[in-house]
Amino acid sequence: MSVKTRLTAVGLPLVLIGALVPSAHAAEAYERVLNGTFDSVKTPWWSSGIAPSTVADGKLCAQIPGGTANPWTAMIGQNDVPLEAGQPYTLRFTASATKNVTVRAAVALASPPNTTVLNKPAALTSTPKTFEFTGTSTVATRTGGQVAIQAGGASAEPYTLCIDDVSLTGGIVAPGGGWDYGSPVRTNQYAYPTAGSKRASIVSSSTTPLDWQLKDAAGKVVQTGRTQVKGKDAMTRDDVHIADFSSYRKAGSGYSMTVGTDSSYPFDITDKPYDQLRRDSLAYFYHNRSGTPIEAKYVGDAYARPAGHVGAAPNQGDISVPCLPGECDYTLDVSGGWYDAGDHGKYVVNGALAAWQLMDTYERSLYTFDIEGIRDGLLSIPEQDNRRPDVLDEARWEVEFLLKMQVPAGKPLAGMAHHKIHDLAWTGHPMLPSNDPQPRYLHAPSTAATLNLAAAGAQCARVFKIWDRAFSDRCLAAAETAWKAALANPAKYAPDEDSVGGGAYDDTNVTDEFSWAGAELYATTGKREYLNKVTTKLTSAGFSWKDTGGLADLTIMRLPLKFPLDRVITARARLINVADGHLRDLKSQGYPNPSKPADGQYAWGSTSATLTASMIMAMAYDTTLNRKYSDGVLESMDYLLGRNGLNQSFVSGYGEQASKNQHHRHWAHSVNAAYPNPPAGSLAGGPNSGLQDPVAQQNLPGCAPAKCYIDELGSWSTNEVAINWNSALAWVAAFADTR
Repeated sequence: MSVKTRLTAVGLPLVLIGALVPSAHAAEAYERVLNGTFDSVKTPWWSSGIAPSTVADGKLCAQIPGGTANPWTAMIGQNDVPLEAGQPYTLRFTASATKNVTVRAAVALASPPNTTVLNKPAALTSTPKTFEFTGTSTVATRTGGQVAIQAGGASAEPYTLCIDDVSLTGGIVAPGGGWDYGSPVRTNQYAYPTAGSKRASIVSSSTTPLDWQLKDAAGKVVQTGRTQVKGKDAMTRDDVHIADFSSYRKAGSGYSMTVGTDSSYPFDITDKPYDQLRRDSLAYFYHNRSGTPIEAKYVGDAYARPAGHVGAAPNQGDISVPCLPGECDYTLDVSGGWYDAGDHGKYVVNGALAAWQLMDTYERSLYTFDIEGIRDGLLSIPEQDNRRPDVLDEARWEVEFLLKMQVPAGKPLAGMAHHKIHDLAWTGHPMLPSNDPQPRYLHAPSTAATLNLAAAGAQCARVFKIWDRAFSDRCLAAAETAWKAALANPAKYAPDEDSVGGGAYDDTNVTDEFSWAGAELYATTGKREYLNKVTTKLTSAGFSWKDTGGLADLTIMRLPLKFPLDRVITARARLINVADGHLRDLKSQGYPNPSKPADGQYAWGSTSATLTASMIMAMAYDTTLNRKYSDGVLESMDYLLGRNGLNQSFVSGYGEQASKNQHHRHWAHSVNAAYPNPPAGSLAGGPNSGLQDPVAQQNLPGCAPAKCYIDELGSWSTNEVAINWNSALAWVAAFADTR
């Protein structure tokens, strides 16, 4: 989870805009700022650090220090404003000040060269006055514009500035309009397997089949056929055809699919298309390690960085972290682990799920004879030559952190797990972990976190038993201690309001966590007391950090010989039933997404829902060896890698039109060229109907559910990354690599 960023990129997003050009004036005055009336909240407005601001009596008021040198030293502003070249913009606002001062009203690009649309003086008194200014933009940007009241340098004495009823109107492209998704021919932009299914989706309103051509890199037609008319796709509102070229099996690079005069992005056909992705998706975790330097010899110069949160100035580090005031009287060393998402927080609930998926990747490799999954040297990490599987080395980095989050013996709530640790306040972009100046605190223990620790600890004890017996014993002791603590404290819930400086990850139903932890502990120990708590069932909802009940059935199916036969039979039936439902959903749509929300709305992290459904289909394949399930997984990868309504690959580095501006504190090239884009293998959260961030709200109102996405760093609700999303990608990529 993360928070809004003050976006300063001026380039156009990867999804192209075709209408930000000079044209006639709009017939309707389109509003370009959000929340200009300040009826209750400040978001998405911000103020300079030296000028704290708050909403009071329906106005946004900032405390402006005296004696500042320049107008821009102290500002109230809003970023992510769209501008169109050649179009006039009118700024209106009401303002007052406790001293007679002259401020400046500005509309401009938010980052160099800071091209100005307008910059006008406004003389303020204690009586609110309304101002109106107009200027013409010479630049076009989806998200790079800024509206600001520049209040610095206006007085030798401090004063209070208040603004209200802020409006910026102009432009001819309606909010949410003007998008051009490129060619109507949509394919997996990276690669198809030679022997697997190979299909393309084509946007066309034709009610009769169309001719298609498969061309090689030289432009030679190597196969032809006719499309199948699929019809209206509800989630994208596209009319779609399907072209099936599965019978073509010649390996090569630079293929393209052509329908009429339109061609797809190029793609490869190869025997092992996912060999590199399984490595890159796992390498994501080394990049996001906390408490250790990320070394150039493993990641290259662009991604090397100092250790974060080890106590070196300016940050206080994670070696001796106190609780939030009133929560405890001790400090803990909670160094290590992975940074959760776009911020620098670390959370037990989704950290345990991510570690579980990595460890399950290893366990699956054992039973399917996947040598890569148990190999030392698979990854470029410091532990690559320690004679242990690299995927377990990476999982251990997180498990060690989870164990540190346990309340010490002798303290109130001993054995419980603290829910999370993160900064006191949100930090800006860009921000290397080593530069984080915020104090960090442990947050209260929760039953959900405690049971997540129990589940991951029990699995750790099982998978590490042959590799490190002492660590295995330590994991099991922590898991059983956590279980007892959870039984004694079954209703310690993480509150949803604890969301400043880090995500809340709130959860008030822990029946699912008890069931999952019980399944893992029973699989490891065989103790009946744990089996009695396994009460949940896998459903079409799958699983997530908040709903872990379905994982109990997956644990049973991973280790069927360790569970009673009746449990295995019923779990198998549920697994196949849910997998069949995902296959039906995949086939019913114009684009192959096995996750089809019943309410028609895409949720936060929708790409992870696609991967969860894929994992369930993959486990159904492992159980039945029926290729319809493995084919479903491969087609789901097509969706993630570009065969979708956006013509967009959600995995960085994989595809011609791949996401590269994911919301992340130090993969922030779009706001500072000294920082890199995400490395290959980083998964974007994907379409999200909720549009919880200002960038999405400005650019995507009225979007079709499967098109509610923008590849901008500031769009944290559609373009964030997360460890439990990338762990799902790593699991599915490993499966796809063996097909």
